[in-house]
Amino acid sequence: MLAASVAAQRGNNVLLLERNDRPGSKLRITGKGRCNLTNDCDVKAVIENIPTGGRFLQSVIYGFAPQDVMALFESLGVPLKTERGGRVFPQSDKASDIVNALRRYMDQSGVIQKRGRATKIIAEDKQVTGVLSSAGEFKCKSVILATGGMSYPKTGSTGDGFNMAQALGHAVTPVRGSLVPLEAEREICVRMQGLALKNIRLTIHDGGAKPVFTDFGELLFTHFGISGPTVLTASAHMREFDKKRYFALIDLKPALDEKKLDLRILRDFEKYSNRDFSNALGDLLNRLMIPVFIEKSGIPPGKKVHSISREERWGLVQLFKAFRIDIDRPQPVEEAIITSGGVALGEINPKTMESKLINGLFFAGEVIDADAYTGGFNLQIAWSTAYAAGQSI
Repeated sequence: MLAASVAAQRGNNVLLLERNDRPGSKLRITGKGRCNLTNDCDVKAVIENIPTGGRFLQSVIYGFAPQDVMALFESLGVPLKTERGGRVFPQSDKASDIVNALRRYMDQSGVIQKRGRATKIIAEDKQVTGVLSSAGEFKCKSVILATGGMSYPKTGSTGDGFNMAQALGHAVTPVRGSLVPLEAEREICVRMQGLALKNIRLTIHDGGAKPVFTDFGELLFTHFGISGPTVLTASAHMREFDKKRYFALIDLKPALDEKKLDLRILRDFEKYSNRDFSNALGDLLNRLMIPVFIEKSGIPPGKKVHSISREERWGLVQLFKAFRIDIDRPQPVEEAIITSGGVALGEINPKTMESKLINGLFFAGEVIDADAYTGGFNLQIAWSTAYAAGQSI
């Protein structure tokens, strides 16, 4: 929508070919329906939050920076607000306001819209000449391929863009999910299914000297492993499942250091001194977690609290501060928020987003091999690449 509008503003005759009933299906569900459309930071910070393709995208992000995105949408009648971590949302908290603004922009710019699923880009002598689609064949001199990746296929992102690019000779790097739930210790996690832990610290390790990720926030246990905001963000930092074994350490009580936590446990144990160990953790843990926690502690559930040794209690402190979950793999790309991988960047002009192989073929958004962390950075990639393509076509 943005690429089409920008291209039409420059006097081009532009047709937007949309396979869904209406445009913007995926945009409507971003940010849990609130649409975190960018991040109110400078370009350097944006680049730092793009682990794949950051250097390649530098030119186009300078050309259409977060402040330009914000100015555009406010000029289209969408008041914005900035929340924790620089995340920018519409004041209404409605992603539909962003979609409707883009539809207005297309109307103002004279974009022609038609429903149809593109199936093939026609090129002769390395020059685009047309597009085949379910709605017929369209003659054209240029195409912007902005089909998304493979995440959330119900919104129309089913990999069509990768297939069309490959048919024209473009390389597509292996595609996987990013910002995705993680499959982990299924037998343990399924017993805690539905438990949402709040205000925990999640740390991800890969066996190296330093953790690869750490953050505070929420974590959710599911029937297949773990999910929730901290986990989705962590997944973007876990890019070598074929080479490394990842595991998560959950600090269940990050507000307490080991000494204070030991005193807290001691208070509870004095309170419940004549109870079985299995009945003495209710003030510290959710009931769904208690059986799993007891198993990991190695302390017999029927042992009387007053007979638990100092060493055993110290072991509990360590377990509270580092509850370990071994991670098997990310969920399939269809379950991911974004797609990692795509059309190889070396075959795209970084200033114009035009193919280096086919004249008149441009790329925008998730179809290229670039992805970022959470916080509005992935949509910023979409806006910047779309603007560059629209300006250059």
